[in-house]
Formats: sequence, structure tokens, C-alpha cells
Amino acid sequence: MKSHSSTLLAEVRIFRQNHPDVRYVDLICLDIPGRFYGKRYPVEMLEKVAAGSPLKLPQNAVLLGAQGGLFKIGDYCFHDGDPDANRRLVPGTLKPVSWEAQPLGQMLITSDGTEAPIEFEPREVLAKVLERLHRKGIHPVVAFELEFYLFDRKLADGLPQFARDPLSDDPDDQPTLHIERLSRFAPVLDDMVQTAQAQGIDITVITAELGPGQFEINFGHLDDGLRAADWAALFCRSTRGVALKHGYRASFMAKPYLQHPGSGMHVHVSLYDAAGNNLLAAHQQQPLRHAVAGCLELLPHCMPIFSPNHNAFRRLGGTVNAATKACWGYEDRDACVRIPESDPRNLRIEHRLASADANPYLVLAAILVGLEHGLDAAREPIAPLNEDRDSGHDFPLEMLEAVRAMQQQPALREGLGAEFVDVYCENKRQDHLAFQQEINAREYRWYL
Repeated sequence: MKSHSSTLLAEVRIFRQNHPDVRYVDLICLDIPGRFYGKRYPVEMLEKVAAGSPLKLPQNAVLLGAQGGLFKIGDYCFHDGDPDANRRLVPGTLKPVSWEAQPLGQMLITSDGTEAPIEFEPREVLAKVLERLHRKGIHPVVAFELEFYLFDRKLADGLPQFARDPLSDDPDDQPTLHIERLSRFAPVLDDMVQTAQAQGIDITVITAELGPGQFEINFGHLDDGLRAADWAALFCRSTRGVALKHGYRASFMAKPYLQHPGSGMHVHVSLYDAAGNNLLAAHQQQPLRHAVAGCLELLPHCMPIFSPNHNAFRRLGGTVNAATKACWGYEDRDACVRIPESDPRNLRIEHRLASADANPYLVLAAILVGLEHGLDAAREPIAPLNEDRDSGHDFPLEMLEAVRAMQQQPALREGLGAEFVDVYCENKRQDHLAFQQEINAREYRWYL
């Protein structure tokens, strides 16, 4: 413990030496909907926390709804006295914030690794899944890919507008899937990449996607699943900030336009043993097939995680490369679980169903539980799309049905934790009901 505190203290002191103009540091953590909450600390107080002083925040901050409010979930929030819970600093995440008006720093905090971790904190949920896999001799290597849209900074009557192309006055004149768009938006994209790299994130590939103003960013592969999810979360935060600085609005909203492709979160996962052998490639890839079968079996029960809000369900079905069933295939982007062509050393699955605004810790945890379930059950999967284009299991396409399916699944309750599943499902149910408490103009046009 002492050496751990010494490492953190050294990190804070080096940061202060390198950034003497920074007076405050945002200590941040992801809540259930995937938004950051936290506190802004004077940097000298951060040094005391690094040296061992307690760091406490309300436990129920994890339970915030999409709009920041609290819902009654069991005895939480309104019948528990709103207790504090200990958090700890995540080593290696203290970095400068370059997109704010004043010099700032930021650092991740978490309850995982404390004496009493919060069972429903997303990072703790993933940490427990990874710990269990490691005890079984399974070591995941993970890489995220995130799609997002650039919009004009100002909304028009509450609606997003295409990002203004510096080389064209016509908002519809944006070359799709064309490298020229990367050049047209180079200043903001380059700043996004450099800012992410300053956060310690390994950015690899940038792609102009099909939607107008839509892009995809790929991250490097990591043998630390927690850090891989940290990267995805931190990239969303920095990208929104950089976009505003350049006069744009960056959004990871799943389906901002009905007529254009939605934005997804693709997760590449391979599994290795302690000696570095790819477990999925053994025995003529039979473990790969078992892992796929487990993923597909649990996928319909994970929809509140993969599609965490009303808008995310709009992305599913009838659009480019967005599956309508739990299915798989080799080199097939219509599949939820795609097997990219690779050599045995790099054999992996690419899970393509989650929306870009899903919680990366929970998405990865759900995928890993599916893979684990498949390896344990050792069952053969359904036919791949390469053999049968109609192959697949149905999954829920609206939130309340999805919540019921998730809450009743025994393997998921065991793999993610029953307390987490109950809390998460009630949070999603309440959020969905709160979203419905507004009559929009269309209802008056149809029914008045």
C-alpha cells in the first residue's frame, strides 16, 4: 500500500512540475448511463489524496439517470441516507485538459480496488469479470472502435445541423467514405487525435464513415481490459471538448438521423493463456465456435447494455451493417459477431452491436461474460451468415422488453452480479419511463 501511494504521489508531483499553471484537477468516474461525474479538486489537495487521505463521493452518484436525476431503486437514493463511498485514484490517468478555457487536469477515480467497492459501479463490474477470467487462466486482449458525428455547434429549432464543410457552402456536399473528408476536417480531427494521445490513448486509424460528418476512430489493442475501456470513455470526453473549441458539436448519439447510418461501438476481443497462446485458435478453432455460441445466447439478454436508451434502439434493423438478429459470420459486417480474417495468433471476435453511446465498461463486461459462458458450456453455434443469411436469434427491440429479458437471465446475473443487474435494469426502466413523460408535436398532429 505504501509503495502504491508513493507511485501516485510521484505522479502528482511530476504533473505539478510539468504543468505549474494548473490549479485544479477534475476527478472523474463513469456513471451507469456512461456520463462522467466527479469533483474539481485543488491540485495541492490532490497531492494529499495521493499520499493516502480518503477520497469520498456519494455512492448514489453512480445511479444518475441520463439527465442527471436520481430514481428510487430499491433502498438506494431515498431510503439509505445517501452515504459516501470511498474512491481511489487510477494510476497513470492524471493528464492535462487542453480544451477548457483555463488550464486544468483530469484523473480517473474508481471504487474498484477499495475495501468496499460499489457493486453497481461500471468499472467495478468489469474489474470483477476480468479478475474471474484471470483466475481461470484467460487473459483478454481488447480494442475499441468508436463512430461519432460532427455537427454544427448551434442547433436549429433543437435539431442537429450538418457540420459546416470548410470547402463547401452546401451542407449535403460531403464525400462519404472518402479520404478527402479527412482533409476537409483535418484541423479538428488532428486536434482530437493529439488531445487523445496526450491523455495516453493510442489512436491508430481514422475513417470517414457513410453518414455526413460521421467518422470512426480505432484504438490500439491492449492486454488490460480496464485500460481499454478507460480509453474509450476518456476519448468521448476529450472529443466533445475539442469539437466545441473548433466550433463543432461532436456526438456519440446512436441514431441522430433516421435517413443516415447510426454510430456504433465495435469491440475486438481475443483470449490468451498465460503463455501467450491464443485460446480461440486451439483445436482447429473449436473454442472460437463455443465462445461465439455463448455470446449469441446471452446477447438478447444484454440489450439494455448494448442499446442503453430509446434512441439506440432506433439504430437496429434496416440500416447499413446494423444487425436485426443475434448472428455471426466470417468477414461479414452484417453480423453482430464478426470474425475478421487473421492469422491464428490474432484470431478474435469483433462485437458490432453496441451503440457508440453505450457504457464501454459494461459493454466489454457483457461481451466477456458471453465468451466465458460459451467456453464453459462448449456448445456449437448456429450457422454463420456465410452459410445461411436468415440465421440468428431474435432480440428485444424496445427497452422495457429488453429489461425484462436481462433481469431474468441466470448466467448474466451470475456473471455480472445479481445486485448490478437489478440496479441497472431498474435504472434503465425508470429512465425510459421518464423519457416518455412528454407529449411531442407529432402526437398532437396525429391525435388532437
